[in-house]
Amino acid sequence: MIKLEPEILQAVEKPARYTGHELNAVHKDWDEVDCHFALAMADTYEVGMSNLGLKILYEVLNNRQDTACERVYAPWTDMEAIMRERSIPLFSLESFTEIKKFDFLGFTLQYEMIYSNILNMLDLAGIPIWAKDRNDEASFIVGGGPTVYNTEPIADFFDFFILGEGEEVISEVAETFVKWKREGKPGGRKGFLKEVAKLEGIYVPSFYNVKYNEKGYFSSIEPKEPEARAKIYKRVIKDLDSVHFVEKPVMPYIGIVHDRIMLELFRGCTRGCRFCQAGTSYRPIRERSREYLRGLARKLVDSSGYNEMSLTSLSSADYSCLGELVDDLFADFEGEKV
Repeated sequence: MIKLEPEILQAVEKPARYTGHELNAVHKDWDEVDCHFALAMADTYEVGMSNLGLKILYEVLNNRQDTACERVYAPWTDMEAIMRERSIPLFSLESFTEIKKFDFLGFTLQYEMIYSNILNMLDLAGIPIWAKDRNDEASFIVGGGPTVYNTEPIADFFDFFILGEGEEVISEVAETFVKWKREGKPGGRKGFLKEVAKLEGIYVPSFYNVKYNEKGYFSSIEPKEPEARAKIYKRVIKDLDSVHFVEKPVMPYIGIVHDRIMLELFRGCTRGCRFCQAGTSYRPIRERSREYLRGLARKLVDSSGYNEMSLTSLSSADYSCLGELVDDLFADFEGEKV
């Protein structure tokens, strides 16, 4: 367990980035679970805490009795300098455990500009940067999010990627790991990767031969392990009402980028703008029901105390029940100053 001395917190900007113990943060006994998962964003606390996908996966994993999920974000330059000077490894915000002790370190890859931060965080954690250099005791490095549809620029640093929506598959990964661990970890590190590669939406770069032409352009990819799928299809949640959504968001002590309730209306987009990657990668269009969203809004207000709510989607004005839902929410929260 990492202990931050008061003098360290007094020397950095926004010390609450590193103190943890926020309202609704989940703390589990490390020895009572079989799977330890650190969810990361290679950006500052304020940006990472605003990411809706991480909020959802945090609750999905912690709802499992056999899994503990904790958070970690990239330290700002002042904190990084102190960590390197004092040999303080990267740590989680819930238990202040060294990140290299977790079974998984999962990064959300929201944009390419954070790729160098990922490598810096691996270095701070004491985890080998190259996947080929990790032994059986090293954490599995996992990537997911919008940029995984072009994984090859960073494929050598990751053990596997999750393509598509993560609510179902992240639990399947945890379940696969727990089963493999309880059976005595057959086949070592590669043994687990063979098992997880059987799941739909999982890409294990080391299980494929990737070829480039004489100009250095990508030309082909072929499986070299029997467990590797010839074609990998993204995971898609068919019924958004059937999967878990955030109900008790972790409440920060400092202002974050999106410091409000985020109520996701639907996924996908009707517009088809040629410049928009998200409009394509999040297809097909699926809406949450008006009734589900109304009940969810009440849970979120009660558990967080937020007085501001955003109705989020790629094009929220296209939600088929938008007018009716807004009327519902105004009626439900009349007098509550939301």
